[in-house]
Amino acid sequence: MSGEAIRTGAADHGIGRRPARPALYTPEERARRDATRWTLVQGLLAPFQFLVFLISLGLVLRSLATGEGAVAADVSVVAKTITLLAIMITGSIWEKVVFGKWLFARAFFWEDVFSMLVIALHATYMVMLLGQFGSFAQRMEIALAGYAAYVINAGQFLLKLRAARLEAERSASFQGASA
Repeated sequence: MSGEAIRTGAADHGIGRRPARPALYTPEERARRDATRWTLVQGLLAPFQFLVFLISLGLVLRSLATGEGAVAADVSVVAKTITLLAIMITGSIWEKVVFGKWLFARAFFWEDVFSMLVIALHATYMVMLLGQFGSFAQRMEIALAGYAAYVINAGQFLLKLRAARLEAERSASFQGASA
């Protein structure tokens, strides 16, 4: 044991080292991910949802700032909610195909947890709109809270996508080096 290991008590027990992260996908999961059409569906819906989000965000902020365009803002939030539900439903199908679970698969557990907050905020907006609860400004505040949560959630998924790409590159490098 080195002098540093003796002083810190680290020895070979991994103390002081970062634990290795489990792979995002097993080879079987990666094969299912690459083979399913739901991967393409998710890849198309995600940027579409982001575009709907940007348009809606502009309409919501404009209506709050000017007092004009309330109907357009409401319609845009409904459209954003519909695209959110579409990506969540197809995403759960994707998780079932790839991981064998409808939601909360190990690899995407925290992203799915946060997605539930996003859905809850969008659902709250819909209840307020359809039930005529609260003022227009209060509805828009809930919509904006949902949008803020969506941005965080989208960031989670982008980081996961980056991690998957880096993992695939490392795997390819390792396979190339061992060949």
